Amino acid sequence: MRSAHTVGQVRAAEAELMARLPEGTLMQRAAYGLAAVCARLLGRVYGARVLVLAGSGDNGGDALYAGALLARRGASVRALLLSPERVHAGGLAALRSAGGRVTADQGEYATADLVLDGIVGIGGRGGLRPGTAWLAGAERRGTLVAVDVPSGVDADTGEVAGAALRADVTVCFGTYKPGLLIDPGASYAGVVHLVEIGLDLPQARVTALQEADVAALVPVPGAESDKYRRGVVGVAAGSEQYPGAAVLAVAGALRGGAGAVRYAGSAAAEVVRRFPEVLVSEGTLAAAGRVQAWVVGPGGGAGAGERLDQALAGTVPVVVDADGLTELARRGPQDGPPLVLTPHTGEAARLLTEDGEPPAAADLAATRLRTARRLAERYGAVVLLKGSTTVVATPDGRARVNPTGTSWLATAGSGDVLAGLLGSLLAAGLSPFDAASVAAYRHGLAGRRAAAQGTPITATEIAAHLASGA
Repeated sequence: MRSAHTVGQVRAAEAELMARLPEGTLMQRAAYGLAAVCARLLGRVYGARVLVLAGSGDNGGDALYAGALLARRGASVRALLLSPERVHAGGLAALRSAGGRVTADQGEYATADLVLDGIVGIGGRGGLRPGTAWLAGAERRGTLVAVDVPSGVDADTGEVAGAALRADVTVCFGTYKPGLLIDPGASYAGVVHLVEIGLDLPQARVTALQEADVAALVPVPGAESDKYRRGVVGVAAGSEQYPGAAVLAVAGALRGGAGAVRYAGSAAAEVVRRFPEVLVSEGTLAAAGRVQAWVVGPGGGAGAGERLDQALAGTVPVVVDADGLTELARRGPQDGPPLVLTPHTGEAARLLTEDGEPPAAADLAATRLRTARRLAERYGAVVLLKGSTTVVATPDGRARVNPTGTSWLATAGSGDVLAGLLGSLLAAGLSPFDAASVAAYRHGLAGRRAAAQGTPITATEIAAHLASGA
């Protein structure tokens, strides 16, 4: 599992460690790790042209010390000092001692083989300042390596409030930062390398599951399992106008680990024709039979509100998706069973409407972590906020960032498959937080596999690819 810590947590851990180490040890550890990554990227260090963009403080110091190490290996290293009066004195002295030089030629940014972004560290807020904003749009031919976080990206949130440098590689120290995992910041970070420097950190509030974590969470039937012990998921989806949503939600549910799927709705004939193993009903949710979780809303149309009310009157967890979210936004926060909400940013805007004024969806997309947490706290629910980075959040502020996925998942019916998969994982016994996290991971991975040829995919293909892998 990847763990991401806040700036405050990192600063506290650094202070505790520096109190026990000789002065400068921690910076040297970071610089050695940074220089090693740069050397691998260059391949041949001797004769390579390296430009250090050195801002004030320790971030600039890390870059200068790394530049000194590369200079000792024969690289031609120049430093462009962006805050000369506040440059890290020790780092600059080390660079000069190794044969590096200070330059005032901004044109070297375009010609260097490798550029080290040491302008602003993890404590930076807002975009690049006017004196450095030109770098965000300037042409270059070399590899840009960000030191700990790309300058202009908020390390705690991934928010980008102005001009920012777009790195090819980011080398972070001690731990991942949330802003490196969550868009828009993640799209500025490039490939992220973690350099361990010995920090003793608390349990992270922001994490990202990896393949082994997902495999450990996915339920596996035991020797005494039967279809009912494995869990039964109910799907209340589809309508006369959107019968396909029911079929797609059921397709996802069949791949989630539950032992049986019950369907309740007007598309019963279409569902059982496509999936004869599903238990179908056209009556109320209560009449459909016992389940351990419900999925309500995909393609629900005008009947979604009634179905939502029936589910909220019960006690089992409910996945609320699509038209169900529209109905929930009209009702506001509800007491009742545990909820998992699966909005995209447009639906999130409706759910966060106050005094008749919804927030702008674009603003919510730009503040993904904050938005997911706001929704989770307001509705007392686990929230799976869909988008370029899918974020799963809990009411107490924990969050998981999904590392899988592809832009090809932006296709009609994809969310229906995800909702069914999530409901099945809930019915199989996973907690709402784990079920949403695993569902996002597996759905994203299925999308990648379906789009392996780089061609458009359909929701039906996404469901089919849920069968392979974790």
